[in-house]
Amino acid sequence: MKFIHLADCHLGGWREPKLQELGISSFKRAIDYALQEYVGFVLISGDLFDSALPNIELLKETASELSKLKENDIPVYIIAGSHDFSPSGKTMLDVLEKAGLIENVAKFNNNKLEFTHDRTGTKITGLPGKKGSLDKEYYELLDKTNLENEKGFKIFMFHNTINEFKPKELENIDGQSLNLLPKNFDYYAGGHVHYIFETEKPGYKKIVYPGPLFPNNFLELEKLKNGGFYLVEYKDSKLKTNYVPIEIVKTNSYFFDANNKIPEMLEKELNSVKNTKNKIILMRIEGILKSGKTSDINFKKIFDNYKDAYIILKNTSKFESKEQEEIEIKQGSIEEIENSIINDLKLDKDLVTKLIHILDIEKEEGEKSLDFENRIIKDAKEVIKI
Repeated sequence: MKFIHLADCHLGGWREPKLQELGISSFKRAIDYALQEYVGFVLISGDLFDSALPNIELLKETASELSKLKENDIPVYIIAGSHDFSPSGKTMLDVLEKAGLIENVAKFNNNKLEFTHDRTGTKITGLPGKKGSLDKEYYELLDKTNLENEKGFKIFMFHNTINEFKPKELENIDGQSLNLLPKNFDYYAGGHVHYIFETEKPGYKKIVYPGPLFPNNFLELEKLKNGGFYLVEYKDSKLKTNYVPIEIVKTNSYFFDANNKIPEMLEKELNSVKNTKNKIILMRIEGILKSGKTSDINFKKIFDNYKDAYIILKNTSKFESKEQEEIEIKQGSIEEIENSIINDLKLDKDLVTKLIHILDIEKEEGEKSLDFENRIIKDAKEVIKI
């Protein structure tokens, strides 16, 4: 029995149309691979879309790809991620499930998680992810008895950061302890943290994070170059995992040190990049110019010299001039930036997270604007306790 495990597709996540297209192309490549291998099923561990309400064209294209799996009798099992999640409860995953293209395995009956039984004999369940780690409450209240005592080959899907496995760059991100996950599962299909990782621990067999299907920001492109997924095979009571990279367009990254240089010197270096044809070119520029301003660098003219590149992206968040006021610009995902600001300002993290959640709530269907505003104010007052 074989299956593929992907997560963090974030379809529609890039502002640049060419990179949005690479995101959906990576998804198509994964679907084609599943068909070619004729896997038993496909797992998507959260954040299929970058938004709970993606645009209609993206939804149509995604549905078209999922239909290919349905036509070949390959089911898709999914959980919602922090980006799929909507405080109003409305998500396009419900539309895809109603159309029979996916099956959400986060099913509760009398406050207990149920198993979804695949035709291969595999039993699958899991919990969704929420913004601001608000899904932690699911795990703390979860009755694990029936899950841990169930016999057979079992998969648990989750979309969360596990503290024991956090890399250094995610040390400020709020996560949860491994012991909150139910034990005795054969495979733990993770999502949410965008790095490739697999391990085993006593009581927990194979724990896997496949990383993003396609990198979601400059830093991820710089580090990972491309995305991918896992092909997993279970045969003769043995589990074999294989990471499958997806490289549609090659990525080259370059670092430029601006320290003690004048704009003309730096421009010359920026114009010296070779072999850019049909490649993603990343330019990270850091340091303080000896003279002149950062605005003296004519990036438009520089980029015009590389018209054969697939796309050029620059990162100048740490590029400064002695003539300009120093401003620290945070980098990373929205969650990472929020956590960094909360820590820098020494705010009550739990209080701020709850307020962000309240302000993220959408107006219910048919609800009047005044009633919606009053509801938000009432909920906020209860959190602040005034």
